[in-house]
Amino acid sequence: MDALTHAALTHAIDARRAALIGLAQDLIRIPTLNPPGRCYRDICDYLAARLMAQGWTVELVRATGAPGDSDAYPRWNMVARLESGRAGDCVHFNSHHDVVEVGHGWTRDPFGGELDGDRIYGRGACDMKGGLAASIIAAEAFLATTPDWRGAIEISATADEESGGYGGVAYLAERGYFSPDRVQHVIIPEPLHKDRICLGHRGVWWAEVETHGRIAHGSMPFLGDSAIRHMGAVLEEIEHHLYPLLSTRTTAMPVVPPQARQSTLNINSIHGGEPEPPAGSTALPAPCVADRCRIILDRRFLIEEALDEVKSELRAVLDRVQSRRAGFTYTIRDLFEVQPVMADRDAPVVRSTAAAIERVLGQVADYVVSPGTYDQKHIDRIGRLKNCIAYGPGLLHLAHQPDEWVGVQDMTDSAKVMALVLADLLG
Repeated sequence: MDALTHAALTHAIDARRAALIGLAQDLIRIPTLNPPGRCYRDICDYLAARLMAQGWTVELVRATGAPGDSDAYPRWNMVARLESGRAGDCVHFNSHHDVVEVGHGWTRDPFGGELDGDRIYGRGACDMKGGLAASIIAAEAFLATTPDWRGAIEISATADEESGGYGGVAYLAERGYFSPDRVQHVIIPEPLHKDRICLGHRGVWWAEVETHGRIAHGSMPFLGDSAIRHMGAVLEEIEHHLYPLLSTRTTAMPVVPPQARQSTLNINSIHGGEPEPPAGSTALPAPCVADRCRIILDRRFLIEEALDEVKSELRAVLDRVQSRRAGFTYTIRDLFEVQPVMADRDAPVVRSTAAAIERVLGQVADYVVSPGTYDQKHIDRIGRLKNCIAYGPGLLHLAHQPDEWVGVQDMTDSAKVMALVLADLLG
C-alpha cells in the first residue's frame, strides 16, 4: 500500500470522528438485552436504514425456530452487502448486537451512551457496539477514498452471541451466508484491543451431572439415601484428583490471560433436594432427605486435547466414586460443546491485519487466543471458513462489567486498521 492511500484513509476516518462517536452512542442507546432478546428488530432497522441510504443491499433475517426465538422476542439479524462490480474477494465484518443484563453497580445510565472525555459508557459499549461502529466507519471511509476497489464488502449485526449464537451466526452459517464461495475473509470486532489479533478460542464442554438418592423424613435420614452426600463425594474426587491433573496441561495456543493456557474446570452451579422457599419467606424448607443433586460443569479444553478424552476423564471420576460408595448412581447429560479453533498466522486476513496494525500504531501486532468462545466457532465449524479472526477496539476485562466503556481513540485507531485491511484485500 502506498503512502498516499494510507494518508487518505487516515484523514477520512479522522474526519469522521464525530460520526463514529454518534454511531456508537446511537447503538448503545438501543437496549438489545439478552435475555430475553429485546429491541433486536430496532437495531437492525436502524443499521439497515443507514446502509441502504448509501447503496448497500440489506437483508433482515429472522432466525425462525432457533433457540430463544418467539413472536414476543424474535431473533433478527441484519446482513448488508455492497458489490463493487469488479471481480474480487469479499471481506465480511460480523458483530453481535445483543448485550448481557445490566447488573448492579452502575454509576451511569447503562443505556445513555454518555461521552466523558475519551470514553463512551454503556452496556455493550465495549462488547461490542464500539467495534460494530468502527467497522461501519471503516467501510464508509474506504468507499469514499477508493472508487476503483474490487470484490464485495459485507457488514452483519447478529443475534444471541451472548447465549451461544444459535439465533445469529449459526443460523446464518447453516444457510450459506459464511460459505467460502460467498465470503473469503471475516473480521469479528470483539474487544481484544487495537494491537491484538485474536486467532481463535479454546474448546468448551458443558455437562450436567446428577446423583441419585432416596427421599425420607429428615428426622430419620437413615431411611433415605442423600444425593447431596453422594455429590459431595464427587466434588471431593474432582478437587483432589481432577483439578491437579488439569493444572499440568498447558497449550501452545497464545491464550490470554496466561492462566488460561491450561485446562480449566468450573462448577457453575449446584442444586440439591426440594425447592427452597423464596428469599425472605417465613416458610421453612422441606424436612426431607435429598433424592437428587445436580451440578453444571464448564470444562474448557485445549487444542491439544480430544473432546472424547475430556468426557472420559469425568466419567472416570464418577466411576471411581461409584466403586467406593454403596448405592451410588449418576447420570451425565451433554449441554453444550465446541471444538477449539485457531486461524493460521499466515492466513490472508491475519497477515493483512498485522501489517495494518504496524502502520497505524507503529508496533508489531500481538497474537492471542480467547479463553472463551465467540462466533468464530460457527463460522469455522458450520461455514467451513478458516480465514477468520477477532479484531476490535475495547478492553476485554471491561465486558459485562458495570460502567462498561469503550475509548474513542481506540475505536478510531481500530477503524483505521480495518480500513487499511480493506485497501489491502480489495483496493
